[in-house]
Amino acid sequence: MTQSLPTLHPQRWQSVADLANHWCDTDVLPCLAAATGTTSEISGCFHTGRFHEHTEATHNADPIFLIASITKPVVATAALLLIERGQLTLADRVTDYIPEFGRNSKHGVELRHLLTHTSGLPDMLPDNQELRQAHASLERFVERTCEEPLAFPPGRGVLYQSMGFAVLGEIIARVSSKSCAQFIQEELFQPIGMQDSALGAPDEWYEGQSANMLRVTPCVVPESQASGTEWNWNSRYWRQLGAPWGGMLTTAKDLSLFAQFLLRRGITRSGERLLSPAAIDAATRNQLQSMRDVADEERRCRPWGLGWRLNWPAHSANFGDLLGPRTFGHWGATGTVLWIDPDAEIFALILTTLPQEPSGKYLSRLSNTIAAAWQ
Repeated sequence: MTQSLPTLHPQRWQSVADLANHWCDTDVLPCLAAATGTTSEISGCFHTGRFHEHTEATHNADPIFLIASITKPVVATAALLLIERGQLTLADRVTDYIPEFGRNSKHGVELRHLLTHTSGLPDMLPDNQELRQAHASLERFVERTCEEPLAFPPGRGVLYQSMGFAVLGEIIARVSSKSCAQFIQEELFQPIGMQDSALGAPDEWYEGQSANMLRVTPCVVPESQASGTEWNWNSRYWRQLGAPWGGMLTTAKDLSLFAQFLLRRGITRSGERLLSPAAIDAATRNQLQSMRDVADEERRCRPWGLGWRLNWPAHSANFGDLLGPRTFGHWGATGTVLWIDPDAEIFALILTTLPQEPSGKYLSRLSNTIAAAWQ
């Protein structure tokens, strides 16, 4: 018996839009874009709210969001391309590509540790704010990471680490002889058809009245960034830096195309095989399971793939409560989430500009209503 494709219940999807509209109309959220679909169709996509101060959402423009840490699995996907081509392996040591990384007893860190948050590197550097105030380059962030000690020996714990992806971006650059941003643009975004996406806004986004920057939605910045107009999430510096740990700009439509590419197991809309099923399977299975020195609770209850957070049992944050056991995705500190359920053959994404950590209060609630709209 052939399994029928999932369908979106119109009234239930309308309830998703109604809830989002209510939150924006009552100023609970400034703005929101959401999309859901299957391998072949974006079944629902809308945006609502004020994307610029005192300006209501216009329905003829697709707003661009800073998606923060959803950037990480995109960069991980770029690394998988190089692994497929025989240019990297997960067992390679970081020092094979960045010799200076070995300071302070970091010689044992492998690429797999960067991709699974088991390296022992910090999430943010102790002088993160000072670096941003000085408009530090990505190279400077990597230099500083090379100087830092580890919180624990690699592979013996789990600590969410943005700086691991700073290092991974530098490895991609050194191996490919292109910047990480350029590699991702040419090898992922262009073949997938993501026309309004960039890891760091290029200069041309700022030029002319039709420039893409006019469509970028400003974020509600946390208190720690309130005085940093020259370096916070809304500054030109940060939007152009292209941080591999959180600097991607994109639209709901473009991110939907990326999700569909993964649901199709590495095939683009045009039919091009860009990534192998083997690579996607490796990226989306529990990589902690085979790390015997990682605590059992982490391996069973908070699993990670390669750049992807898997569905954590008894944990509602961001993903909600109604997703299948093989669901994978990621969230972003600016108030964003993307999840993909390969068993149900559906994806969903919610993009806002309101930080919601640690619980993802509105993300998880809307995620539940989206999951319940499929039948």
